[in-house]
Amino acid sequence: LGYETVFLGAAVPVDEFIEAIHEHDPDIVGVSYRLSPEVAERLLADFADKLSPSDRQRRFAFGGTPPVCRVAEQTDLFERCFDGLEHMGETIAWLGGRSECLEQRYCDSLGERIAASGSIPLLRHHFGLPDFEQTRAGIEEIAAARVLDVISLAPDQNAQESFFRPAAMDPMLEGAGGVPVRSREQLEALKKASERGNFPLMRIYSGTRDLVQWAELSAATINNAWGAIPLCWYSTLDGRSDRLPETAIRENQEAMRWYGSRSIPLEVNESHHWSLRDAHDTIAVVMAYLAAYNAKAAGVSEYVAQYMFNTPPMTSATMDLAKMLAKIELIESLHDESFHSWRQARAGLLHLSPRENVAKGQLAASTAIALQIKPHIIHVVGFCEGDHAATAPDVIESCDIVHGVMRNLLNGQPEMLNNAEVQARKTVLVSEANQLLEAIRCLGEEEERDPLASPRVLAEAIRIGLLDAPHLRGHSDAAGILDTRAVNGAIVAWDKAAKRPLTEKERIAKIMANRTTAVWAI
Repeated sequence: LGYETVFLGAAVPVDEFIEAIHEHDPDIVGVSYRLSPEVAERLLADFADKLSPSDRQRRFAFGGTPPVCRVAEQTDLFERCFDGLEHMGETIAWLGGRSECLEQRYCDSLGERIAASGSIPLLRHHFGLPDFEQTRAGIEEIAAARVLDVISLAPDQNAQESFFRPAAMDPMLEGAGGVPVRSREQLEALKKASERGNFPLMRIYSGTRDLVQWAELSAATINNAWGAIPLCWYSTLDGRSDRLPETAIRENQEAMRWYGSRSIPLEVNESHHWSLRDAHDTIAVVMAYLAAYNAKAAGVSEYVAQYMFNTPPMTSATMDLAKMLAKIELIESLHDESFHSWRQARAGLLHLSPRENVAKGQLAASTAIALQIKPHIIHVVGFCEGDHAATAPDVIESCDIVHGVMRNLLNGQPEMLNNAEVQARKTVLVSEANQLLEAIRCLGEEEERDPLASPRVLAEAIRIGLLDAPHLRGHSDAAGILDTRAVNGAIVAWDKAAKRPLTEKERIAKIMANRTTAVWAI
């Protein structure tokens, strides 16, 4: 931050302290006292009385225990009192003169927040309870706690699917998966609830249909910090809408263009959906790239790339880092003057234990590993998610856990990314991802100038199994022929007959041979 610190030592008499202020003429005068509040009250009163009017024009800060800080605040001398309950970002922002941006509503964009936070990642957390009023009150509580930078509002399934079609809502699904928002005014009320404390940004999960209407509504009501939509999902693949894959991809691309044309940041939730269904690591890397590629092709300039660790849960930390480095290499190869990405890391939802103390350890461990990729944003997953949806106190506690990890590790930790196993696996994944991307390109027809952004090509890749996952078995719109296994902490394609891993070259060759035979038979 560029400060030169002059330390006067402990138990400095008041008169000597004031003489040192005159001698050194500092930009900020720091006062600290940690013993009883009663003594602090007398000492601070003596100090204040002996300051001249010109001395009082300086900037004063105080550090002490919470009870002593309460005494210091009553003197009206100190611009800020630090009691140890604040987080690193608040202290650094104040020292760097950025506290105004962090606390005022006009600093309500993702890029500004990341710039103001410096090297400390922003924290984001999902929040939405089945009761609207409890959700509104919870947002107030979270914002006032100053622990979270971005509240991701979770609407219930009825809202996601049928907000613009109220007659189609299913009463049985009221409050399922989130807060039952039913009107523009309710969204505005939730945004208003966030305007306190550190004024966290707000964003919302997109609808599973009517995506452009949802985008327009969220931008107008909550100043949506960034959009989040899939590339292939919210379709018959996951049962969250009745859209066929090709239709879903085309409509999702239309929504991407809407965000791109308005310079609103966008996250494409894609890669981890395949990993959640036990696809092998190569497909996860390819889908991370295709998500970013399609966003860029749609005109998105500010892209939020989500890197979900611990997914599938049997993935080791070593192989996780390799997979994330491969994703980063491919995604950031797209960077130019018209496109850049923010790295957003998160723990895997499915790996958290229903035993809360175990889950707290898992959250801390996952965060420590994720910090290796130097994320701009950490998507905090509530430690309680293995048991219940996070309440406001759960959100605050989960964020405190992550703040504790960052406090201990952001000032320096051992380098893991250059580990030989990590680098070797990353090299394999990048190579195999490029093989799979080339196979997908080959599905394009002459009139398709950009096969990697073609809804028909991507849907065909899913249909024949180039893009596949074990959990898609028996699906009418996907091949469902992929078998995978965890081998040495990595998720690999598996040949059940030979009982060995399949290289991507072998897997592609089998699929394309079967496709040629099928076409010939027709």
